Amino acid sequence: MERKLGYAVVGLGVGMGHCDAAIASEKAELVAVCDLIPAKMEKVAAKQPGLKMYTDFEDLLKDEEVECISICLPSSMHAEFAVRAMEAGKHVLVEKPIDITVEAALKIEEARVRTGKKAGVIHQNRFNLDMIPIKAAIDSGRIGDVFLGTFAVKWYRMQSYYEGWHGTWEVDGGGSLMNQAVHTVDLMQWFMGDVESVTSNIGIFGHEIDTEDMTASLIKFKSGASATFVSTTCAYPGLSTDIQIYGTRGSIEADQDVLKTWKMMDFDEEFAENMGIDAFDAEEEEHYMIERYGKGNPGVLAVEPEHLVGHRYMVEDMICAVLEDRDPAILPMEAIKSVRIVNAVYESAKTGKTVYLG
Repeated sequence: MERKLGYAVVGLGVGMGHCDAAIASEKAELVAVCDLIPAKMEKVAAKQPGLKMYTDFEDLLKDEEVECISICLPSSMHAEFAVRAMEAGKHVLVEKPIDITVEAALKIEEARVRTGKKAGVIHQNRFNLDMIPIKAAIDSGRIGDVFLGTFAVKWYRMQSYYEGWHGTWEVDGGGSLMNQAVHTVDLMQWFMGDVESVTSNIGIFGHEIDTEDMTASLIKFKSGASATFVSTTCAYPGLSTDIQIYGTRGSIEADQDVLKTWKMMDFDEEFAENMGIDAFDAEEEEHYMIERYGKGNPGVLAVEPEHLVGHRYMVEDMICAVLEDRDPAILPMEAIKSVRIVNAVYESAKTGKTVYLG
């Protein structure tokens, strides 16, 4: 019988999803949680008999059954707690953003190298079912040279959302961009490459907060391509996450986890089939509309229902990385890229100047 990895989660906000993923895994056992609010831990304990509950992180670190910890605390606490965990001999999976500054995030990388422990970072949207064929189409050159992207995160948050640490520079590191849209920033640089410069404007329009609830930026890439990037938490009642990428031989458009447009001069049926895409309008050349599995429409991403997505994918990947002694899907240096871009947006808006990332 294969051994199960002893897993723990600290911070039971978004950490609840990590708990569910660890409980669902056949390769791990959720042995402990840590939070300042006992009622939150009791909710997890109702699903996981025998769960150990800690209110002191140091006590969690002393638990020899715990081998890997998901760090799901407020953003500015990620580096401190991840480093403490690795120095105590634990592997870590860190929620997004890796931290709110590049300097803090680099401490995680330094601890990973120094201790030899594994450190992964959550950017689960890379593993949405529609992101896989988009990335493959770009990397294979099927849409030609990418020259333009448009990215827009148009969400909504009530004022009550900001009654805690959200929307503060000290703990959240920003507003709509650092918290909500950082996932899409990660996707943008993953799809389009290294950023050369950022020119931005930000503002507060619908909330009483310290940071921002709207950003609008022009992004230039080292490849010569450009993109616009918009984020807001004022778009009532919460609309879309637009990801649109245009190449010299094709165009791809998606809304979050739904692939909406797949138009290419040279449609490769074998490639599409390998990517799980079924074209339902082959009568019209160059025009293929696809949607993710489970939407119930004729054209789908043809994948198995048990395909792991979101936090379930990333927690399972981290568990396997430890058991198989390999790197997790997203390492700290990769996750730092999105933090660097976000902070460049804020610097550009503050100074009124274009910021060059080098």
